[in-house]
Amino acid sequence: MTSPLRTPLLVAAVAASLLAAGRSLAQPAESPRLVAVDAGDPGLQPLTLENRAAEFRALSEDVAALEAQLGIYKRVARLVAPSVVHIEARPIREHRIRSGGQEAGSGVIVHFRGKPYILTNRHVIKHSSPSHIRVQLVDGRPFRPDRLWSDSQTDVAVMSITASDSVGLAPAVLGDSSRLEIGEQVLAFGSPFGLSHSVTRGIVSAKGRYNLDLGDGEVELQNFLQTDAAINPGNSGGPLVNLRGEVVGLNTAIASSSGGNEGIGFSIPINLATRIAGQLIENGEATRGYLGVEFDPMFNEQRARAAGLPRLFGARITVVKDDSPAQQAALREDDILLTYNGTPIEDFDHLFNLVNLTEVGDRVDIELIRNGARIHAMVPIGRRPPEDAIR
Repeated sequence: MTSPLRTPLLVAAVAASLLAAGRSLAQPAESPRLVAVDAGDPGLQPLTLENRAAEFRALSEDVAALEAQLGIYKRVARLVAPSVVHIEARPIREHRIRSGGQEAGSGVIVHFRGKPYILTNRHVIKHSSPSHIRVQLVDGRPFRPDRLWSDSQTDVAVMSITASDSVGLAPAVLGDSSRLEIGEQVLAFGSPFGLSHSVTRGIVSAKGRYNLDLGDGEVELQNFLQTDAAINPGNSGGPLVNLRGEVVGLNTAIASSSGGNEGIGFSIPINLATRIAGQLIENGEATRGYLGVEFDPMFNEQRARAAGLPRLFGARITVVKDDSPAQQAALREDDILLTYNGTPIEDFDHLFNLVNLTEVGDRVDIELIRNGARIHAMVPIGRRPPEDAIR
């Protein structure tokens, strides 16, 4: 039965059809028309069979002009692909039950002191060993790494390659991740869901992401780039590349409720990843920056406003340790640290990440509030003692 609400619409539609039929009998026949999707735009001429071929020719010319620019993506993909590897890591016996099976990921070939290495994420290979890891190049050539090193706190891993397998390898060109800007276009390379040597495109969505809940919580030191380039399981360890073909990040994690890409991926800045890898190769371990202070965990909105801040940010010092870099720089108890090398300090956890990820020996400009006045201090970053696991 027809609804009363629909009846007037039905009558109107029938009447309109009869009027249109009457007009068509009274007027001479016209050429058949192909109505375009946006034919309602009064600025567009109706698309007829006669001008359709001309429109296709014009479209082809416009696309050719556009492809001259979009061809950059193809060039980048062609140049970077030989440096990207697919990794299959089979767990060693004691981890087979706990890890559940073979781990698939990605990696990128880099040069360190003239020798090629494979840079990847620790979580890709952490339950495996060189003899259980298979690496495959874009041309299908397989080989096994010779040795591996990893750092749990940053999720960086690096693998060496034997001299015989090093022949003909194409190392990636590395960029400067400190110069990346939000909105810059990037490409993500890797093996999503085991589909090796895939490429996706997006932009740098944000920088300096930290406090992410990653897996088993081992990745304590975080300073991620955020991108909307599609990153999925299997992309881990693959490179994030700018339009110059330079590697600017190491794809590491995603924020997802489904387990797949939802437009929020995270990459380790390449400056950090290569520095950690170099330390692992040379020293067998990564070094951490050290300030030598303790902070007030109760620093809150009220105390921040009392100190003259417009909102809660920064970190208040409660203890300056003897013979520490902070003491050398004359930092004091009750100083509120506001910026670290120009980066606003959100809280003491944020500063913890920044300090620990700073190269030992660097001099850092810190802006702070002391007795109501804003001042600057140049602080030489030391090496964190093994027994000082907090700050």
